[in-house]
Amino acid sequence: MAVEPSRLVEELNPAQRAAVEHGSATAAPPLLIIAGAGAGKTKTLAHRVAHLIAAGADPDRVLLLTFTRRAAQEMTRRAQRICAQTRTQPLRWAGTFHSIANRLLRLHAESVGLAPSFTVLDRPDAEDLINLLRDELGLSRKTRRFPKKATCLAIYSHAVNAQSSVEQVLAAAFPWCQSWSDELRALFRAYVEAKQTRNVLDYDDLLLYWHQMMEEPALAEAVRERFDHVLVDEYQDTNALQAAVLLGLRPDGLGLTVVGDDAQSIFSFRAATVRNILDFPSRFVPPATVITLEQNYRSSVPILDACNAVIALASERFAKNLFSTRGSQQRPILVTAEDETAQVDYVVERILEHREAGIALQRQAVLFRTAHHSDQLEVELARRNIPFIKYGGLKFLEAAHVKDLLCILRWVENPHDSLAAFRVLQLLPGMGPGNARRAIAVLDAQGFDFGALHGFRAPPAAAEEWPSLCNLLTGLHRAATWHGQMGAVREWYQPHLERLYDAAHARGGDLDQLEQIAAGYPSRERFLTELTLDPPSASGDEAGSPHLDEDYLILSTIHSAKGREWDVVYLLNAVDGCIPSDMSTGSRDQIEEERRLLYVAMTRARDHLYLIHPQRFFTREQHRYGDRHVYAPRTRFIPDSILDRFERRTHCGNRDVDRSGTARGSVRVDVGARLRAMWS
Repeated sequence: MAVEPSRLVEELNPAQRAAVEHGSATAAPPLLIIAGAGAGKTKTLAHRVAHLIAAGADPDRVLLLTFTRRAAQEMTRRAQRICAQTRTQPLRWAGTFHSIANRLLRLHAESVGLAPSFTVLDRPDAEDLINLLRDELGLSRKTRRFPKKATCLAIYSHAVNAQSSVEQVLAAAFPWCQSWSDELRALFRAYVEAKQTRNVLDYDDLLLYWHQMMEEPALAEAVRERFDHVLVDEYQDTNALQAAVLLGLRPDGLGLTVVGDDAQSIFSFRAATVRNILDFPSRFVPPATVITLEQNYRSSVPILDACNAVIALASERFAKNLFSTRGSQQRPILVTAEDETAQVDYVVERILEHREAGIALQRQAVLFRTAHHSDQLEVELARRNIPFIKYGGLKFLEAAHVKDLLCILRWVENPHDSLAAFRVLQLLPGMGPGNARRAIAVLDAQGFDFGALHGFRAPPAAAEEWPSLCNLLTGLHRAATWHGQMGAVREWYQPHLERLYDAAHARGGDLDQLEQIAAGYPSRERFLTELTLDPPSASGDEAGSPHLDEDYLILSTIHSAKGREWDVVYLLNAVDGCIPSDMSTGSRDQIEEERRLLYVAMTRARDHLYLIHPQRFFTREQHRYGDRHVYAPRTRFIPDSILDRFERRTHCGNRDVDRSGTARGSVRVDVGARLRAMWS
């Protein structure tokens, strides 16, 4: 039984309720929900989905776009629970921009010139293809430094997602590459042609093809007719290409709801633009309705007062003033430390102090602008036997053994994928690049029939293994069902795993995990695509000694911390040059994003917030630290005018001093008397 729509909003505050009840299931004008940090954004969006369905909207005609698959699943689960639907299946059209694009492209593949069996390259594979073309075009042999493969792909991706020219991207983000614009354009043209020849797409192509579909009236209408309502989470993180896709889906804005917070727009390095959310209301006639969620359910009142003061100085924003019912007398603490060593000393002492007071390490987090800012802290944590986890590092799919297995399946799924083929063939002993290319040429000449590989003359070292590989590829390609394919690949691969890599047993654990993941998918194509678009984040290559302590501290960049919360937050290096980064002060827009970055860091804290300002930084010369140092001013985003929102302390070595300059808990010693006594 469906629930009455009016009962769905009983637990919401007035602003949340207004957002949920906006419009109707059949006529919903465009809506922008400005959801302040900790203001119940997920709850509100899930209730809106449930409200629309309870009011008569067809769940199969509701499109929910999020930035992670987990967010889509959580939103769907909440909506189902709220709505008390008898349906057990989640919303059919809920997922990330890239996963929804993948589904639509497979449905309309022939209309956009794709074979339905196309495969998706992950970032490392895309970089490898760029590198191959970079070498073929002679760009790797220039007498002047030419951008490396990762930089080339970053420039290409930024140009595509920002809908900007190569020249504009180079001037804004890669100025040292500006003299290479013609060569880069030629490289990107070759890259596009190479992908099309191989029947592969990269991440950016998924959005680019979707956008091109929405540019063709007949195709655009076919896609629009699938959906009555489109809801978008984290709209402040969208780029120009994603915004163009949404406008193509809903040119008049009817049925379109977007949720976000302009004050948390911090991903311009991924081509996201705050202009999307700031300009959203004016894109429609009449303008979209704007509803602001200001009641914060996370942080204490003093923390919110400080956060509000920081963001109020922004040059352009949607005005909001976060408030809370969580009273406290503890203001955020702004600590002036003598140097980086004193900063580390202070943070570690407070971490242990809060742990003894009953706040688990997992409820505490140390945040920083850039990953290397925590280097000295990590050394001290290890010395004091404080376990920690740092967000970042290699991804699961980057582990060599995992990539080997996936490339076998990718090649079977798409015989044109020469990148996957090249890797698989070289798993065999004696099968170098030359022989691999010749084998691929044979396959190409025979219309990509794997059976033709039996006629290829493998080198002597690979001759014994060659028939079994050919049989595996042929069998998998002709298999009627997905069931059992991963097991067959693993059986063939096991002796090669043991021959090629150390710690084969540990790596086998990753492959066990991969096999378990594969069992949850209905087809090989779905498994490969979903794993590429939403990969796990662990690998045997990274495994260290197990932590027997069930508790551990969180270390994280501010970007990785977005969307999370902790009881205690410590922010390192609250100085000009770090926040804002000295690499991000070239324009007003960059400086404003750095202000938002500080705001995001501060709003992660529930009860205790520490911002540490080391006064002195030692410079590194000739691979060692010397006595040369610089003094750094406090971040410009906390000017004197808002200092009253903070409690100020000074920390010198092992002394914690309050604003009056008296060391807290220090022992008073009359050293002068002792010195006089020496000469008595």
